Amino acid sequence: MQRLLRSLIAAPLLAAATVPSTPDLGKAEGKCAANEQGPAFLVNVEGLKDRKGKLKLEVYPANEKDFLEDDNVLISAGKTFRRVELPVPTSGPVRLCIRVPSAGRYAVTLLHDRDSNRKFGWRIDGIGFAGNPKLGWSKPKASSASAAARSGPTPIRIVMNYRHGLGVRPIR
Repeated sequence: MQRLLRSLIAAPLLAAATVPSTPDLGKAEGKCAANEQGPAFLVNVEGLKDRKGKLKLEVYPANEKDFLEDDNVLISAGKTFRRVELPVPTSGPVRLCIRVPSAGRYAVTLLHDRDSNRKFGWRIDGIGFAGNPKLGWSKPKASSASAAARSGPTPIRIVMNYRHGLGVRPIR
């Protein structure tokens, strides 16, 4: 019994240790083809504060336990995690594409990493989610930050939120 308990505790730790931490996790799986025909989100980004830094779009399982979980943990457990990262376009509409494994519901986040440090800084950066939930002092529920992907490309709209006073909201 003691051996079973030890293995149940150690297995997730060992699995997480087998995937090296890197900012490139999920990028190969998330990259869309030029004329993507499979399940994907075509994200129209609205309300960018400016055109500097990078955009980081990520897809997670649409449940509370896995939403915003560490990418190494998700990948080691065989769960969905996708990432697309690119510089903010200098002009024109901003549209990103990210592939998903199959039709279904996924939580989607978009970070406007204005200082390009690969971390969310609530004083500087912007954040947005599928479903465009109103943001408070904690992360939104996975169900309100998710969208249903069809078997082909599915358009969604994400409105960016930035610090304003003591809160975070879209720029008006």
